[in-house]
Amino acid sequence: MAGPVSRRVLDAGQIRRAIARIAHEIIESAEDDLRLIGVRTRGVPMAQRLARAVREAGGIDVPLGSLDINLYRDDLTTVAAQPVVRPTELGFPIDGTVVILVDDVLYTGRTTRAAMDALADFGRPRKIKLAVLIDRGHRELPIRADYVGRNIPTARAEKIRVRFTETDGVDDVLIERKESPA
Repeated sequence: MAGPVSRRVLDAGQIRRAIARIAHEIIESAEDDLRLIGVRTRGVPMAQRLARAVREAGGIDVPLGSLDINLYRDDLTTVAAQPVVRPTELGFPIDGTVVILVDDVLYTGRTTRAAMDALADFGRPRKIKLAVLIDRGHRELPIRADYVGRNIPTARAEKIRVRFTETDGVDDVLIERKESPA
């Protein structure tokens, strides 16, 4: 049986520049009461890097949190019999604030919808925006990102795999596809 074939589409430097670009766009938007909330798992290190980039480029300290969406997924029964629920960590109120949800990849929009549902349990932000490292297309819901590091069109049979040093020991973005049998 053939395994996946990978092609690197972003390296560590390209990821760093994409996050810096998003940080500058956030600074230019001049939103008050801003909060960054990373969607577990790889949205969290991206949000941490984004908060650091906003601080370095604009001198703005943005409160940072993390959000677990596993219980809000519409495919929960197909993912696992016993879903792994990780903590949501918001050390600040979100009522009346501008929340930027941060995730690694935007695909169908279902993860973002689940994140918005989960967020509603913690309060009512004035505005919710979305920042993603990769927008790969194929939306199933009417959701779009406000801040995008890179648009990478893909086939449905392909998978985008973002790897961060914090979670995977390396920084890169791969497109993976199953190798067809010969």
